[in-house]
Amino acid sequence: MSRPAPAIVILGNGSLSTAQRIQQCYPEALIYGLTGRVEGADRGYSDFGATLRELYQQNTPIIALCAAGIVIRTLAPLLLEKGAEPPVLAVAEDASAVVPLLGGLGGVNDLARNIAAGLGIAPAITTSGELRFGTCLLNPPQGYALGDLELGKRFVSDLLAGESVRIEGDAPWLASAQLPESQQARLAIHIGSAEREPAADELLIYPRNVLVKVAAEVSPQAIREALHDAKLAWQSLACIVADETLMASASLRETALELAVPLRFVSAGEPVVPAVWREMGNDMSLGVAPAPLDPLQLGRARGRLAVIGLGPGAAELMVPAVKAELARANDVLGYETYVRMAGPFRDDQVMHCTDNREEMQRARHAFELAAQGRSVVVVSSGDPGVFAMAAAVLEALHESTDPQWHSVDLEMLPGVSASLATAAQAGAPLGHDFCVMSLSDNLKPWSIIEKRLDLASEADLALAFYNPISRSRPWQLGVALEIVRRHRTPQTPVVLGRDIGRPGQTLRVTTLGELTPDQVDMRTMVLVGSSTTCTFPRVDGTQWVYTPRWYGEKP
Repeated sequence: MSRPAPAIVILGNGSLSTAQRIQQCYPEALIYGLTGRVEGADRGYSDFGATLRELYQQNTPIIALCAAGIVIRTLAPLLLEKGAEPPVLAVAEDASAVVPLLGGLGGVNDLARNIAAGLGIAPAITTSGELRFGTCLLNPPQGYALGDLELGKRFVSDLLAGESVRIEGDAPWLASAQLPESQQARLAIHIGSAEREPAADELLIYPRNVLVKVAAEVSPQAIREALHDAKLAWQSLACIVADETLMASASLRETALELAVPLRFVSAGEPVVPAVWREMGNDMSLGVAPAPLDPLQLGRARGRLAVIGLGPGAAELMVPAVKAELARANDVLGYETYVRMAGPFRDDQVMHCTDNREEMQRARHAFELAAQGRSVVVVSSGDPGVFAMAAAVLEALHESTDPQWHSVDLEMLPGVSASLATAAQAGAPLGHDFCVMSLSDNLKPWSIIEKRLDLASEADLALAFYNPISRSRPWQLGVALEIVRRHRTPQTPVVLGRDIGRPGQTLRVTTLGELTPDQVDMRTMVLVGSSTTCTFPRVDGTQWVYTPRWYGEKP
């Protein structure tokens, strides 16, 4: 499985030039800069520790331009298991040192060498085996898997103590290693896909060249038994290839997840790869290829479509699951303003920007892309389920009879809605029962809006108005306020939040009696309190607004 592109994390502008030099070595990497202190970064962040831990948990290689001790203390709570960590490096701000810290079995030393070469310095590699032999024997290249890590550590220790070694099988990456080779050596590095009992005097490395092809759902145990019957090592399993009719099978996905291999799909009769095949019964066959396989070249993945909410606009208010989804996407679709807000994107990611009124066309296009096996994101501001793209995507799927669309892995990922972001800035005006309404009559009759406004106001719900006013309908907010005023006093608190979470945001607290339509535009969220909504002064001269959770008599 490939890792995400590296993240280059910096704390100040003094590190930016070094970060940009490193980015030349890894053009797909993004520079993360501390908001307010770094100008010109690809992405901003407000909390160094939270950002570093989030990247680590997403398996993202981390290149931190700061003291090594800061990185170690930050990640210490997450250090559970050696061998299950992304590469982590500390780089001096002035490009004078590159220090690999974590991920010895994840290629951190190779990353350090590449960065050091780009900066014109020597990497500070301290791993004994790599210093002696010029390679990490416990970290074979992509397409190969190490057998037993604990036995491997003892094996390398014996080599470092002076023993010689012989190589059995094809290991082209060891040709340039400085290994003490001898055909009479007790120790052996064995490369092959045959099932083999681990032994202290052997370092077993398995080429990932075995395929399992299935035409029905199959359990992990059945695959392990089939491999054992064929005398093939489970570590050599590269991929499960299934008939495309099984694309929506949750059981098959769980099988691939438990075996930690990719799951790919082919149509009936579609060739896979040149291999020696063996029928194993139960709609299963095993294939052994002559060399390690790249699963990305086999069939296609199950397409994924995620409908995401960016939140109100501030990067720190975007939920981690949404950030991870954007990082994995092949295609990003949405209204251009929101797509740009979701970036920056890598060169290999495709943006599909459309007009804000083309929701159904956008949804259908997203399914067409996902049905090809691509990972697709549809972008909304706020929350995708609140007057946004989630409903349009589901409507497009509901109308479709295409089985490939219905087989797409579809997920809605929430975001902080504009109403909630505005409410949080003001305090808790939506702290009790509330109603969220759009005053736009583009998709529903104005008569329905009037009726719902009247009933919600009569029910004494706090109100949140989306799309309150525009040039094409300047009169509607005034009519809406007249309806609300039939049921609320002029002293009812009102919160006006404009561009909350974006540059230039403003928040104003007024009353229903003082509110006029000219105080509001299309980018303003209007929150109207209920009969119990209260205000009181803050120390800075503004006001807190909240609706208590009790109703009627205070408990």
